[in-house]
Amino acid sequence: MTAISYAELISGFRPQLLKFARLQLQDDAAAEDAVQEAIEAALKGIERFAGRSALKTWLFTIVRHKVIDFLRERGRTVQVSSLERDEADMDEAFDALFRENEHWSPVSRPRPWGNPEEALEQQQFWQVFEICLDVLPARTARVFMMREFLGLETDEICTTLDLSTGNCNVILHRARAGLRQCLSEGWFGAEAARC
Repeated sequence: MTAISYAELISGFRPQLLKFARLQLQDDAAAEDAVQEAIEAALKGIERFAGRSALKTWLFTIVRHKVIDFLRERGRTVQVSSLERDEADMDEAFDALFRENEHWSPVSRPRPWGNPEEALEQQQFWQVFEICLDVLPARTARVFMMREFLGLETDEICTTLDLSTGNCNVILHRARAGLRQCLSEGWFGAEAARC
């Protein structure tokens, strides 16, 4: 493949890379910079792409590293009002999911997931996952992505977002529960209906 064809192929992933960077950085200009730097690095280092993974995976890995660099370089302050709004939205959602004794309400109880390995291999799963991630409050999705996709430790997330460890853990728990509920309905529930 020529350098021009790689450049065209890589530029096709730009919207997805930008969406990921914007979610993490919460700053359009910084996200543009991170993605641009990642694309430049990918084009300069294309000979290192061995094809052991998909090109998209390789590009997201580069963007992930750029985003981590951006997050570490700046200490970002958080508006308290946005924290309170996210927490209130999640509290309402969770009140509907659980009974007073903190057990699942019968209507909200998660369905069996079947074989998770098979689901993860399907591209459609990731499309549903992305939709579920978009349904979460932005701050909750960001904390989840920082932990699970960027691989940041809890203390790094807390420092970057000015959170207490307890608050970070609550947000992560709520993110996982919200994703589980959404995936149970949007993916695994649909899988059971097809069988």
